[in-house]
Amino acid sequence: MSTLVHGSGLLVAVDTIRAVVAHVTGLSDAVGATPVPSWLTVVTGGVLVGASFLFNSLLTDHEAIRAVNGWRVSLPSPDALDRFLSASLSAAGVAGLTLVLLASVLGPADPTTNVAVLVVWVGWWAGYATTTYLLGNTWPAVNPWRMLARRLPSAGRSLPEQYGVWPSVVGLLLLVWIEVVSPLATAPTALAGLIVGYTALTLAGASRYGTDAWFERVDPIARVFRLYGRLAPFQRTNAGVAFRLPGAALTDDTPTRPPGSTAFVVALLWVTTFDGLVATPAWNTVARSVLAPLDPTGLAGRVAVSLFYLLALVVGFGGFLGAYRFAAARSRTTVDSFLAPAAIERWFAPSLLPIAAGYHLAHSLGYVVTLSPALVGALAAPFGGVGTVRVAILPAWFGTAQLAVVVLGHLLAVWVAHALAMDLFPGVLRPIRSQYPFVVVMVGYTMTSAWVVGQPVVAPVYL
Repeated sequence: MSTLVHGSGLLVAVDTIRAVVAHVTGLSDAVGATPVPSWLTVVTGGVLVGASFLFNSLLTDHEAIRAVNGWRVSLPSPDALDRFLSASLSAAGVAGLTLVLLASVLGPADPTTNVAVLVVWVGWWAGYATTTYLLGNTWPAVNPWRMLARRLPSAGRSLPEQYGVWPSVVGLLLLVWIEVVSPLATAPTALAGLIVGYTALTLAGASRYGTDAWFERVDPIARVFRLYGRLAPFQRTNAGVAFRLPGAALTDDTPTRPPGSTAFVVALLWVTTFDGLVATPAWNTVARSVLAPLDPTGLAGRVAVSLFYLLALVVGFGGFLGAYRFAAARSRTTVDSFLAPAAIERWFAPSLLPIAAGYHLAHSLGYVVTLSPALVGALAAPFGGVGTVRVAILPAWFGTAQLAVVVLGHLLAVWVAHALAMDLFPGVLRPIRSQYPFVVVMVGYTMTSAWVVGQPVVAPVYL
């Protein structure tokens, strides 16, 4: 454990932890780069994913694969216990939102001691989010905005079906862009402004279009946690709760997914990558070369910087989505299927979720471990009075563990894709051949993620 004292000779260390807080999913400099050459980690990740595909290709018994993914153990879930847990989680959600809003305004300006900043980024987005795919999705019960929305009168308007879930895609991209370019993690009042704005928009939208429609098709946060929850071993069923193998629920038969479902999964994968990419030295080099003629301190310069980051976010999303759609089209050609490429895209989209979760965990685990002592200290004095910021120093091997988590996520993705292929295409060779283009794309995703994770963490340039 390391102790950082304000105003002492360890001011540099305090600045370091402030930089960690400023970049939501980044890791502290204690993590650093991996102890092995970056090219080796990148190649190794790609080779492991390719080898996993070759191993899965030997598993061609459709019924055996369904049996593995269908295995479950039903757990007792008494109605009284469900009601108690639901009420407790809802109360905790409302209490947490109230604390964050009050501390954003009344708490200290220093983000390393402001409980609102630490609760949102360390406790919620980094810590709680991991529980949705490691344990199960409790967000429907915790979500304070959903509870408030249910108490509002409904205007009874219908959200047009042709919109699908595209509003949530746009919302997710905008939230990540705002997180990257704005001082949400260094200015508590800015964080409060975002939360108030989000609350107003959410309650107005839920009142107009209905609570269920809003949180299923528009709200990006609820959709992220719901999709992450499909990875978890604990799944809610009609009979209660079932314990299953991680990722098995992703292979369940599902109804036709609405328009934009595939794009949202790809966006979830891309924004996590983008959030890490902008904190690499290579990104800073590119950004400086493009933005060098501008004055980043002036209004026009700040607008240009924000637009540059937005353009990069959108172009990168288009690249990730284009690569996946190209793989789906090639898969259709490879197996000579009559299915439309869009249908193949939607069918295999769940296989990308383990990749997104693995990359999120690789970033968030070190972030939570590093800053949990600071969060505990801030909770003990939520409105000021914390004179010392304590952080945990991660061991030297932690960088390797991060890469292992990324690769494990991709290996699970290959298994899910293989199981989905066995359900979609008959025979032995057609399911395997259908995966050739997707494996190439997954290897590309793996190598990109491994490269980003293996880079030193730096502050994004001009922000």
